[in-house]
Amino acid sequence: MPLTRPRTAARWIAEHLHQPTPPTVLVLGSGLGASLTHHAKVLQRIPYSDIPAFPRTTAPGHAGEVLLLRINHTPVLALCGRFHLYEGHPPHDVVLPVRATKLLGARRVILTNAAGALNPLFAAGSLMAITDQINLTGKSPLTGPNDETLGPRFPDMSQVYSPRLVDLALATATRLGLRLERGVYLGVAGPQLETPAETRMYRILGADAIGMSTVLEAIAARHLGMEVLGISCLTNQNLPDCMAETSIEAILAQAAASGAVLGQLLLHLIPALEDVS
Repeated sequence: MPLTRPRTAARWIAEHLHQPTPPTVLVLGSGLGASLTHHAKVLQRIPYSDIPAFPRTTAPGHAGEVLLLRINHTPVLALCGRFHLYEGHPPHDVVLPVRATKLLGARRVILTNAAGALNPLFAAGSLMAITDQINLTGKSPLTGPNDETLGPRFPDMSQVYSPRLVDLALATATRLGLRLERGVYLGVAGPQLETPAETRMYRILGADAIGMSTVLEAIAARHLGMEVLGISCLTNQNLPDCMAETSIEAILAQAAASGAVLGQLLLHLIPALEDVS
């Protein structure tokens, strides 16, 4: 059964992790891991392929490993690589790592991603704190039997992203002199990029950025009672009246550049999370 697999993975990780699971879990999106891991101390690496019940990640820019990190004196568990609907994974596999970390004892999750900017005022290369989301994947990780020990059948989604954590991220960015936008993230299944007509529609719906991840993980995390922070690295501008061609290679290159700014923010934000818990 799909709901037993997070427990299998959690038991194995608990047996092999060198210390208790930190309260904060970080999910690193496409091409976003290098800058952070360069400045943090890596205490342990666990390939996804070693973990029972874990799927295999095939997406470009996703390393596929669990990292136990120390940032200053603060431990954090980082999931380097995620699973996507466009790879053929069902929703319960997409959110399996988030569920496993909750079962390990994590209380909050920071979801990062590479996204296209839909808001014409948001520049490529900038960061956006996610304040809300629109799920247009056509899928939910909560479809099927519900395990009441994980969360309620009909979880509230009035505040998917924690206002407290968004405020803390904004305060940290201001202190560092970094620009951090705020906006609504729209998730689609992909893998094709959006057309000009779709871009206009998504903007009319109220979205500020678009990507192919995050929304299902955020739903699962809230179902589990976890506190959620989402940060998008805006890799390109989607302007429907002058749509420029792009590619996954260009997106990953911009993600790597934006990842340096994201890494700077996270290096200061993650220790601050422990001070306000």
